[in-house]
Amino acid sequence: MEPTVFGYMRVSTKEQCEERQMIALRSFPVPENHIFMDKLSGKDFNRPQYQKLLRKLKQGDILVVKSIDRLGRNYEEILNQWQIITKEKRANIVVLDMPLLDTRQTGKDLTGTFVADLVLQILSYVAQTERESIHQRQMEGITAAKLRGVRFGRPRKPIPENFSALKAKWEKREISSRQAARELNIAQDTFLRWAHDQQNCFSDRKK
Repeated sequence: MEPTVFGYMRVSTKEQCEERQMIALRSFPVPENHIFMDKLSGKDFNRPQYQKLLRKLKQGDILVVKSIDRLGRNYEEILNQWQIITKEKRANIVVLDMPLLDTRQTGKDLTGTFVADLVLQILSYVAQTERESIHQRQMEGITAAKLRGVRFGRPRKPIPENFSALKAKWEKREISSRQAARELNIAQDTFLRWAHDQQNCFSDRKK
């Protein structure tokens, strides 16, 4: 009985590699109706299509992915999924970007299995350290930009000209902060934050 060939794709909302992965899987070839794809945001790693694929995967079947990092977010997760597929499901994995990671060939003898497992661990580690390095560079870039005065996020709403007059009334208890905010057409929290920031600025000048 011929093994069933499945393909798996994972793309984040920021990635543009969906078509490249699809072309690679079709070229293997993986039947169109056997390709499973999850689209994920950076924070969400709930993979319904991957879980559905695992339920269908049987002994001797073949799972094809374009690159090893499609199996997980980090070193530990990639190794864990590899073990589930090859040891528990007893299915084969083909990683298109790395011919050594093809258990149809390497799984035939002990040496081949050892080589595949060793290469997998090295690649998983490299993939994780590269992601951590990119994140570190991003954080360093943001810190450097902040030191240069670059502001991130939405620009602050300009303080209206009549804010100081309303603030003075509020300080004299002539009006409430809610009334002052309504006059300025802003949220009460915004009025209180402006008042607090202005007070801190005045205190710093006095020092």
